[in-house]
Amino acid sequence: MPRLLVFADSLSFHGPDGPCAADEPRLWPNVTAAELGGGADLVAGIGWTARDAWWSLTGDPRVWADLHHVDAVVFAVGSMDTLPSPLPTYLRTGLRYLRPDGLRRVVRKAYLAAQPRLAVALRGRPVVLPAKLTVHYLDTAVRALRVLRPTLPIVGMLPSVHRADSYGHVHTARDGAAAAMADWAGRVGVPLLDLPAVVGEHVLSGRGNPDGMHWGWEGHELVGKAMAELLRPLLISDDEPAAT
Repeated sequence: MPRLLVFADSLSFHGPDGPCAADEPRLWPNVTAAELGGGADLVAGIGWTARDAWWSLTGDPRVWADLHHVDAVVFAVGSMDTLPSPLPTYLRTGLRYLRPDGLRRVVRKAYLAAQPRLAVALRGRPVVLPAKLTVHYLDTAVRALRVLRPTLPIVGMLPSVHRADSYGHVHTARDGAAAAMADWAGRVGVPLLDLPAVVGEHVLSGRGNPDGMHWGWEGHELVGKAMAELLRPLLISDDEPAAT
């Protein structure tokens, strides 16, 4: 009964109508676990990038405990890294701290209204996290895990696609980021799930979440089963000794 530790963004816990609890069986991490006859522990957040996964790996004591017991780690991050971000990340995420509440609501509403126009005007630049930093954080995380658990299977995924009005249907950075991630993964031996090949038609045809980014249950099932097939040959039958 393999146990998976999944670091992810909102694509892992948003369904066709919005966010769901992590134990919703139709979410793709749980579909993957069910296909493998095991369970999944989800560590995720809205807008998470590879940097957030690294921060969680190094800063969350629950993750430290899980790492001694899991049978595989999935880095399901990278998609949000490629999105247009007209404001620097620290300013965009800092909007929630504005006070008073009325000011925060006005500023946030103005930014959300401007974001698609700016994404088009600036041709998708800058992005939430540049590809070189996505690769840097993924590589640092993988190297750290291989020190702790040398034979632990680790997989990732290529960035997804979107048709989101909120980003002006702009996604110019995705292809370059995907190429950089694929090159890195080939060098370090981390298999990647090709998300666009699995769920791209589901998203771009409009069968997913109305926001044009997240997936419907059909998409979650497709990704969950594809990830199970990627993981299946990597899972070992004998228990790995716990790290000391």
